[in-house]
Amino acid sequence: MATTDEPRWLNPAEKEAWTGLVSLVLLLPGRLEAPLQHEAGLTLFEYLALSHVSEAPDRRLRMSELAFLANGSLSRLSNVVKKFEQRGWVERSPDPDDGRYTLVALTDAGFDVVEAAAPTHLRTVRQVLDPLTAADQQALARIAAKLRVRPADLA
Repeated sequence: MATTDEPRWLNPAEKEAWTGLVSLVLLLPGRLEAPLQHEAGLTLFEYLALSHVSEAPDRRLRMSELAFLANGSLSRLSNVVKKFEQRGWVERSPDPDDGRYTLVALTDAGFDVVEAAAPTHLRTVRQVLDPLTAADQQALARIAAKLRVRPADLA
């Protein structure tokens, strides 16, 4: 007697896709983070946070948007931003358009940190992307967009 709670086992193509995705998820963060840690003293999450703010208009972003872009929770980001504030890399302030939100702004010192770490990060990113064709890169971007969940307050 079959029930709807029975698992839908993966077929060979699905298993291959899933195994590949899990491998990427597990292996890439360490591969991207190790050079940053060694050469810039930053975790991948810290670099991504600084980098995203550096690319934002006026080098300012809402904390909730930054958490999404850097793939972290607001609480994790808050701890990192506190450390950045202590180092003089960012400043926080209420969002003048909506006081329920907090803005994080990159200082010149913070921009210098991103600028110094960027070549290290870019070398590693190139090792990942360069073997892919343009079609592969487009497919990867399309798949990532389908799998990414955007919080309701950012939609």
